[in-house]
Amino acid sequence: MKKKDLEMGLQKVRNFEDPDASLEQYMTPAVTAADILFDAYRKGDIEGLKVVDLGCGTGMFTIGSWMLGASQAIGFDISESALRVAEGNRKELSADVEFRRSDILDVDEGADTIFMNPPFGCQNRNADRPFLDKAMELSECIYSIHMANTLDFVIDYCAKKGRDVPYYKIYKYEIPHTFSFHTKMKKTVDIAVVNIR
Repeated sequence: MKKKDLEMGLQKVRNFEDPDASLEQYMTPAVTAADILFDAYRKGDIEGLKVVDLGCGTGMFTIGSWMLGASQAIGFDISESALRVAEGNRKELSADVEFRRSDILDVDEGADTIFMNPPFGCQNRNADRPFLDKAMELSECIYSIHMANTLDFVIDYCAKKGRDVPYYKIYKYEIPHTFSFHTKMKKTVDIAVVNIR
């Protein structure tokens, strides 16, 4: 599959119907998700492997992993409304993936590769730490999205757990006006996708 075809497929993944501010529910844009997934695919981290998407939301990384040939793709999320949309996306795209409702702390499904776009901690400080801890417990290969200004912290946090960040990439991330506390129609921030090994 070409990256352009992956991107076109991911543009069919529907967004949150009723996003929860406390969970910082923002869908990863298809263009960004396709780039992250395709980088992982080129490194041999998807095809034929078991992939887990922690905090899967509406299923962007779960479905994208399936499109790139993952042998198994499972998404976990605590939000019932997000998983309803994810199930709709699964059916609409005839994706052979699975979605399960679970608090991140209760997930015990090991994986070859984990993808996650955890809360940035804007609403609940340090909200990304349980995701990092759980991902490092479950997999040797993780792709995780964080605010770029926390990159040094994330690298240091992983190092203290005996893990390396051999690769990261910075993206522009457009946050649309979604919640009542948003004062602008959209805000652009820098995010860092880190590969933890």
